[in-house]
Amino acid sequence: MNAGRIVVLELTRMEAAHLSGLVTQFAELLEDAESRSGDPAIARLVPDAYADAEAAADFRDLTERDLLDRRREDAGVVLSSLSGPAALPEDAEPDDDVLMELIELRLEPDALQSWLRCLAAIRLVLATRLDIRTEDDHDVEDPRFGVYEWLGYRLDGLVHAASDDD
Repeated sequence: MNAGRIVVLELTRMEAAHLSGLVTQFAELLEDAESRSGDPAIARLVPDAYADAEAAADFRDLTERDLLDRRREDAGVVLSSLSGPAALPEDAEPDDDVLMELIELRLEPDALQSWLRCLAAIRLVLATRLDIRTEDDHDVEDPRFGVYEWLGYRLDGLVHAASDDD
């Protein structure tokens, strides 16, 4: 990855609105994380570092709060990035022309890293909720898989844009 590269992400206003909604839901999940200790999605976000249960629990006690705080901060960065450019102009009616209008988000290196971590974490949550364990765990009739695939597409595009390969 090129540490100093600014990445320009193009989204439609509709995509930005949907992504903002997903990130907001993710942030809410993180806010309730302590009360959802048995939630498999939270467990997937803070996986065990050791096979030994006692060592894993000790490590989790030391790192879970910091890791979840970082995920909250990443979600805040993404939401902040989306808030200005993605907002509908004051005099605009939310018709197809406005919703399909392309917006550009300029992601500085630190913001880009937050975006990458946040989108990956949301995909982990969706994978857990959809019981995706392999590439074959896919139901084309279920629209939630479309969201999962779209996030993967956007994540892959950001990774490629940030890489040194031109």
